[in-house]
Amino acid sequence: MKSERKYGEEIIGGIVNVTKNVAEATGVMAEKSRAMVVNSIDENGNGEIDIEDLIIKGFKTPGVKINRGQFLKAELSKNYSKTVIEEAIAFNPAHANISPKEIDKIATEVIKYERNFVSGISAALGAPGGYAMVATIPADIIQYYGYMLRATQKLLYLYGFPDLNIEEKEQVLDSETMNIMILCLGVMYGSATANNAIKVISKALATGVEKKLLNAALTKGTIYPIVKQVATWFGKKMTKDIFAGFFKKSIPLVGGVIGGGITYFSFEKSCRLLKDSLQDTMLSNPAHDTSDVDSIFEF
Repeated sequence: MKSERKYGEEIIGGIVNVTKNVAEATGVMAEKSRAMVVNSIDENGNGEIDIEDLIIKGFKTPGVKINRGQFLKAELSKNYSKTVIEEAIAFNPAHANISPKEIDKIATEVIKYERNFVSGISAALGAPGGYAMVATIPADIIQYYGYMLRATQKLLYLYGFPDLNIEEKEQVLDSETMNIMILCLGVMYGSATANNAIKVISKALATGVEKKLLNAALTKGTIYPIVKQVATWFGKKMTKDIFAGFFKKSIPLVGGVIGGGITYFSFEKSCRLLKDSLQDTMLSNPAHDTSDVDSIFEF
């Protein structure tokens, strides 16, 4: 079994060295560069970079898929007995009577761990413009979101979610899992609507709502319109951020430091938003007050 660090090195290893030569930026070059990036990342063939593209591409990256059982066992074996660990895996950490304080502590370390790998792609993100940089952009974008997806899975598992349905060989997500990931990324970028939807899903899982009903709500029922709304919102936001951040003109060498700092801190902030959301649900805290979401959706 490959170690977590080995997985991280595989992802980092995909980064292409960026040349120090500064190419003259022109309107034609910018448009060609944009087209190159879109064509490279567009997985669903709609001619745009959207949230589904980032999730699909991300999960195709080696090491992004997290094995729930192995992850929980590795994190909990440091302080808990085999019996407690087995119960946490069979149900969830809260069910195994692991304190919220301890789960929060582990979650904080998870965020730090994934954040440290993100700092490794900083030079490319802040590098000068030109075709040499364009060649690295798709890899950098996917690696960045790959780490976000890794952190997302780990946080979901710590705060009580069951194993996500991601086919091991092809890293293919079903519609329900895709929509949960869309909502999680929405939370990470500050969507209050996505935050409420995650709490509703957590409540459904905690109260034993049938999987069939939950999946229907996620793919065609009451939660689905929220998923589409978050996806549209996220797409507009990311198109703007990607082409403002990844194509910006920067001072050589110094630009890498600036770009890395933005990436480093924005990644941690996003993960903490999801952590804050997940630690305050009925799934992670049976005493949670559900009155804030009780009237939002019905199954």
